[in-house]
Amino acid sequence: MQRLSLLGQRLGLRSLQMQLTVGVTAMAALGLGGVALGLGLYLDHVIVVSHKKQVQNLAQRFGETVEIYSDMTTPNMALEKAVVHLSTGDTSIWVVQEGEIVARSEALTMGSQKDVLLIAAREELAPYPKVYDFNNGYWIMCGTPLIINKMDWGQLNIAHDITGAQGMLYRLLWTLGGASVFSLGLMCVAIAIYIRQALKPLKTFGYLTDQLSAEQLGQDIITLDHAPSELKTLENAFNRMLHRFHESWEHQRQFVGHVSHELRTPLTIVSGYLQSTLRRGSNLSDPQREALTVASSEARRTVQLLEDLLELARADSGHLHFRQEAVVLNDFLWEVVEMSRQYSQGEIKVSTPQTVVVAQIDRDRLKQVLLNLIDNAVKYAGVEEPIQITLSSEAGQAQLQVCDRGPGIPLTQQQRIFERFYRLDESRCRSGGTGLGLSIVKTLVEGMGGQITVRSTLGEGSTFIVTLPLGKA
Repeated sequence: MQRLSLLGQRLGLRSLQMQLTVGVTAMAALGLGGVALGLGLYLDHVIVVSHKKQVQNLAQRFGETVEIYSDMTTPNMALEKAVVHLSTGDTSIWVVQEGEIVARSEALTMGSQKDVLLIAAREELAPYPKVYDFNNGYWIMCGTPLIINKMDWGQLNIAHDITGAQGMLYRLLWTLGGASVFSLGLMCVAIAIYIRQALKPLKTFGYLTDQLSAEQLGQDIITLDHAPSELKTLENAFNRMLHRFHESWEHQRQFVGHVSHELRTPLTIVSGYLQSTLRRGSNLSDPQREALTVASSEARRTVQLLEDLLELARADSGHLHFRQEAVVLNDFLWEVVEMSRQYSQGEIKVSTPQTVVVAQIDRDRLKQVLLNLIDNAVKYAGVEEPIQITLSSEAGQAQLQVCDRGPGIPLTQQQRIFERFYRLDESRCRSGGTGLGLSIVKTLVEGMGGQITVRSTLGEGSTFIVTLPLGKA
């Protein structure tokens, strides 16, 4: 069942394009089938009716012919001559008087038409033309009284073979059916192509909406060229919704910025008093010192969270400024590593090229980026695993790689780790975090004209790659 479901997904059986194609093709098939069936029934009716009229006319002509011949010869000879005169290859005539056949077509004495007499003997023929099916053939037969000059000359029986006409009709219907199937195939292809073209604006709409980001809500507007009026209505409604989302997002940013700014100062003061009390509180009991230590740690963490929120708020509002200059990354990297070793117990290995790598960066911002990446690597890999930092340059860009040997990041989460407040599974992290670190890193790196990407394999570790534009020394 699961395999069938996967096959259906691969073939797109649940897609709108497939459903429309199948639906329209099915309706076309029903239409063509109905037309072919109706045409076949109509042609069959026309053929049968025309041959029945032919038999009726023949019965009328037979009486007139016998009357003409009876003036020149005996009655029996008149019947014989009339039968010979009016019989054809597919029409047989015989006259019965008092249960005896007194005149018959020559074909009734030989070949397959002998069976006509047997059928007539078993069944009482209707006085009007009627279709009979026997010996894989179709016959129109009738038995009418033969009245000439108000005298009863017996019963006139006529059998007209319409097997050839019916066979021709069936061959025509088979040909028509084959042509209908071929036409239906071409129609199916044409319908699929047309529906695919008609749904292109909808696919474009889906692609454009997938490219939307919260940071660019005010700039992104969905525009569909050559779209139907219904999609144009959807486009306008969606753009109005984007505008409302943008306003809501801006209000949220302003609220976060204002709240962070208002809370930072009092919390900083509280944190300072707590630290001062811990340094001078020699007469504190152990429970009191433990409580103050926890309170001081949480206050510092909250202040750092507010700092991060203010940093992002400044970036969102365009007030995050960069003082970029040409910096030798070889020396700068060692400087940052020495700084990180002061508060990080993990082992940090550094690899730099012999050639000088100069990048156009903001020293403080890049220092913040690297310290954040190193701290993040220690959290997830632990102090017992070394962290490898590699500097290189290629294709006109400087590249910094921070590699750890932690548990790795699942592929489905690698694109989301740079989102605000997004955190990986707690079991993968040795210590808690706010979920803002990598978002700030991405904002700072892109602000300096660079890019940050991640490569990770479960059970082997993760590598964060920072790419920056080269500068001139």
